[in-house]
Amino acid sequence: MFGLDRYPDPAVRLEHVVEMMREISVQQDPEKLTQVYGQRMAEFLRSNGFLSASRRGHTFPEFRITRSSRLPTNLDPWRDRNKLPVLSGGLMAELIYGNFPKILRPLVIAPDDPVREFIDPAAKCLVVVPHYDQGVSLNMVCHFYHSDTAFNDEDLPELVWMSNLFGRAVNNLALSRDLQDAYNTLDRELKVVEQLQRTLLPQEVPPIPTLKLAAHYQTSRNAGGDYYDFFDLGTSDEGGRQWGIFMADVSGHGTPAAVVMAVTHALAHSYPGHPKPPGLLLHYLNQKLCASPTSASGAFVTGVYAIYDDRARTLTWSSAGHPAARLFRAGSPTALALDGAQALPLGISPDERYPQSMLQLRPGDRLAWYTDGITESFDPRGVMFDTPRLDEALLSGGCDPQEMINSVNEKLGLFTTTPRGEDDRTLITAVVQ
Repeated sequence: MFGLDRYPDPAVRLEHVVEMMREISVQQDPEKLTQVYGQRMAEFLRSNGFLSASRRGHTFPEFRITRSSRLPTNLDPWRDRNKLPVLSGGLMAELIYGNFPKILRPLVIAPDDPVREFIDPAAKCLVVVPHYDQGVSLNMVCHFYHSDTAFNDEDLPELVWMSNLFGRAVNNLALSRDLQDAYNTLDRELKVVEQLQRTLLPQEVPPIPTLKLAAHYQTSRNAGGDYYDFFDLGTSDEGGRQWGIFMADVSGHGTPAAVVMAVTHALAHSYPGHPKPPGLLLHYLNQKLCASPTSASGAFVTGVYAIYDDRARTLTWSSAGHPAARLFRAGSPTALALDGAQALPLGISPDERYPQSMLQLRPGDRLAWYTDGITESFDPRGVMFDTPRLDEALLSGGCDPQEMINSVNEKLGLFTTTPRGEDDRTLITAVVQ
């Protein structure tokens, strides 16, 4: 039995095995795990040295030395692969491409064999243990002994079994580490994308004389597909100033939606002249998005564009499949849905036309534009937040736009019990002065 010659007492042998299992179970780095395992196994094997090689990524007769007790330092074969020596031909090439365990005694190595410098000249016996991957010995571990009788041939099957199980465990740990590294790199890149995306959004709400505004933007992930914007449209025919309020929501989530969001932003700001009236801007965006390469992904954009006249206090809007804005008339606890002027989302049909509606507002009126990431948030039971809870939260915020947003965020947090939802959330609130 494996290790019997060194630990004949089963209790003592079990104690050493348990101690080894405990030590390797706390290792998170594959190279450190290999070192600990190698040191422990050396106690059982009583070998005088070792050598490991890999043919992964090579063809016969090439192979790469991954570890050796005769190398001055142990390099990490996963992270320092290009620093490891590549050899060709000789005994090791025959063994690793041979795909089968062997015990070589007496050990004879030709003077010109490239592997000679990695094996102790005093070695008389070489125990060859292939590590199989997809049925092929892509890796191999060799233990050498100064005595040709030091290794018990009956231990070879158990050694192959144990060594291969360990090899699979180490490989899985290495893949897990590489995956975590990739996640960390991706997370850093996505945070940069998020920062860049936020630079596309207004840094502050515009100071409109008769309309007090507040805005909130939160992505479900680092980057998102929601977008809002404000436009100073200059003087109106009535002598006041017109202001554009735009909100859009790209289908999907994450980075793909963020790309379409950036395209939508660029298109909105490329509109020739002032982006008005609302229906013409949406028509322009729809034409461009339908012709854009991003349309091949199947992504579409819901959007609503409203123009407010700060002297006349009128609101003119057009909607491309976007949720209807909520309106609380001054003194009324009941919300009205601005559900007129609806058409298809942007990027679906280049022939779509976008109608407009106009509304006369009065001081004390409260408005809210939102994306469906708010109303389609769910609690742990699967119940949707929906518009009645949104209306209740908006009403609780009183007549201050920021307090309205704070109230919605507070009630959403209590409802969903999670800081971020499954979809992006954008909310613009306004109170007519």
